[in-house]
Amino acid sequence: MPVSTVTAHRDGVGADPEDQRCPIMPTYNPPSIMFVRGDGSELWDRAGKRYIDWLAGIAVCSLGHSNPEVAAAIAEQASKLLHVSNVFATEHQAPISKMLSQMIGRPGQVFFSNSGAEANEAALKLARKWGGRGRHKVVCAYQSFHGRTLNTLAATGQPAKWEAFMPLPDGFKHAVWADIDDLERQLDDSVAAVLLEPVQGEGGVNPATTEYFAAVRRLCDERGLLFIADEVQAGLARTGKWFGFQHFFDEGAGPDVVTMAKALGNGMPIGACWATPEAAAAFKPGDHATTFGGQPMATSAARRTLELMLDMDAPAVASRAATRLIDAVVGIDGVSTTRGLGLLMAVELEPGIDAKEVATTCLRNGLVLNAVTATALRLTPPITISDALIDEGVEILARSIAEVRS
Repeated sequence: MPVSTVTAHRDGVGADPEDQRCPIMPTYNPPSIMFVRGDGSELWDRAGKRYIDWLAGIAVCSLGHSNPEVAAAIAEQASKLLHVSNVFATEHQAPISKMLSQMIGRPGQVFFSNSGAEANEAALKLARKWGGRGRHKVVCAYQSFHGRTLNTLAATGQPAKWEAFMPLPDGFKHAVWADIDDLERQLDDSVAAVLLEPVQGEGGVNPATTEYFAAVRRLCDERGLLFIADEVQAGLARTGKWFGFQHFFDEGAGPDVVTMAKALGNGMPIGACWATPEAAAAFKPGDHATTFGGQPMATSAARRTLELMLDMDAPAVASRAATRLIDAVVGIDGVSTTRGLGLLMAVELEPGIDAKEVATTCLRNGLVLNAVTATALRLTPPITISDALIDEGVEILARSIAEVRS
């Protein structure tokens, strides 16, 4: 690695200037900013500069940074009980599972994990157990993103991410996104499940359609396959429904398995794999486990997060904020169009405008967002963002696009 890159990494993470190398593995580009404080939809760096946050840790802090009620729940739990392992029961797991089933609209059972990738790993193992030996493959979509573990990387439909880690685990097939005929062509006797995002987040913020998901549900029913919805980025009110798949199904219908993470703990690492009782019955004691999944600190945060979301009718809150944000953004000179669902949004720029350069300029001007493709910005602010911070952010975005164009 060039000396300049090593220095940038070392300085960016706040390491000792005398260190010859950065103490953090360089799995990300050198960080340009170190954030030290957050409040609602605002962040401050170590120099005291203020930023408006339109990314929320990539759809994580949906109730805003340092939410006082979530923080209080964590603090109370920290002084009461931190960990006992899943050999024993703890108090928050069952209430969370019940709330998630309420949001999904059907009875189900939950496996708790530490992240979205781990939630998807649980779903993939459940699919293999459901299908049985020889019927273990999972059909996914190109442009999808399901995680960075070897299995979830193999499920991810982005071949450029595979190359450095070949050979990847066997058992995955990929179909063209939203092309039901191509998906159906993949469904031979070796397939146990179909895994899809209702909105492809990392793939460019590409929503599914009612027709597509209904056809997938029909094929899964006809062939005895599990339909798994990866709701890690879209789930928990961000799209204007509790889960993204609910835009495409009648009430009470949907996938057999739903995975989630990100917003579940409002910043506390926690994920979950929900399944119908029929699907969950494939797992027996000893089939899957995790030391820290669903431990009391994480579940205390998740329980309070979900309680707050239910109390405020979070999907309605997100819908109102999304309407204001979309209406303002589409009027910016240099913006071509928007796509997505609710506050999981991509802003497509006019030809010739580099999205990464715009994102970098926005950051310099005090607005946090990111380039999800070469031509599009991703906006995933806290669902509780105020009108004032939407309006101020729009002004910064407009100014930043104008700077890049000039």
